[in-house]
Amino acid sequence: MNILIIGNSFSQDAVHYLHRMAEAGGVEINVTNLYYPGCSLAQHREFILYNKPEYRREINGLEGDKIISVPEAVKENSWDYVVTQQASYDSGFLGSYFPYLDFIADYVRKTAPGAELILHETWAYETDSMHGHFYKYENSQQIMYDKLSYAYREAARKTGARLIPSGDMVQKLRGQEPFLYGHGGMSLCRDGFHMNLIYGRYLLSAIWYKFFTGKSVCENPFVPHTYLAPNAVCDEKVLSVIKTFVDKTAF
Repeated sequence: MNILIIGNSFSQDAVHYLHRMAEAGGVEINVTNLYYPGCSLAQHREFILYNKPEYRREINGLEGDKIISVPEAVKENSWDYVVTQQASYDSGFLGSYFPYLDFIADYVRKTAPGAELILHETWAYETDSMHGHFYKYENSQQIMYDKLSYAYREAARKTGARLIPSGDMVQKLRGQEPFLYGHGGMSLCRDGFHMNLIYGRYLLSAIWYKFFTGKSVCENPFVPHTYLAPNAVCDEKVLSVIKTFVDKTAF
């Protein structure tokens, strides 16, 4: 299964563990993330249209050093899925998705006709996030979530793309122990908007794993560990909460 992501740091969070988790589950998933920080759909359209080599190519959760364009990446493999997303700061504004998403969808269907276009729903910022664009949502996690949830669903409906519901799953898990951040629990974020390197990124990869394979996360033996935080210790009880949550949630 070959997955190409036209993304940014939020897709980088989403697939950091995906290849290793799939491998542990007996599934071969090869994933390439095209990383450009904070990239919006409008920027993706511009970079594709003018064949600009602006993306750092990351393969199977490892940070690469090759700079590449989308047209180059599309030609590199026979892709089964091409995934894209809106920049987090514009995720709640449906008008920011079009006509750019339509352009990307048409481009994918013409240049990678064997691939299915998938839309990845990003998540709302932490309640006390200091992100410079949080003011657009009145500095409210709930308002941001409500707006982005609506916008992503409408965008998916308009383009006929399936939606990976990461934003929904993050928001639901924030209402459970041990992630009740407003009551002294841990945050799924590491900086108010990007995912925690262990549990947040594991949650997202588990969502993608279930989405693309349909297999149980509870039955998957993978335990997250990352070169980005080599001394981090994974609490098996917390991991069990995430596994059970993903498996029991229908999407």
